[in-house]
Amino acid sequence: MGTCYNKIEIKSPIKTVWKTICDFHDMSWAPEVITEVTKVGDKNGDEVGAKRVLNDMFHETLMILDASAFTFSYSIDDGPGPVSSSAVDRYIGVVKLTESENGTLVEWSSTFESENENEVADFCNPIYGALLAGLKATLSPK
Repeated sequence: MGTCYNKIEIKSPIKTVWKTICDFHDMSWAPEVITEVTKVGDKNGDEVGAKRVLNDMFHETLMILDASAFTFSYSIDDGPGPVSSSAVDRYIGVVKLTESENGTLVEWSSTFESENENEVADFCNPIYGALLAGLKATLSPK
């Protein structure tokens, strides 16, 4: 089983960070990475089963949303290259927030099955790193 793991510490209260990222259909906090979010279906962004397409490439479904634990998980159902439905199985991403001494620790991890696990990790880790950097930039004082 392949894995990805990225983290960042943000000097903002956990509830502020959660409010920024908890809507599955809103990724305006990472405008340098995600330029388009298309809602698919009837579910709202705070409902399990919500679907989205990011940048017209990544098809994702919200699987778990636990506001009390400040975490959500989602599946990548299809995407480009190494995360296409023909190249990867059971791709599950998890975003977890934890209070830290200096604010909030944000961890973004994923597990998946693929014959090319390193290729998937090499593809996804920089994206997660950029998303976390975008989140930090959005929440940092200007």
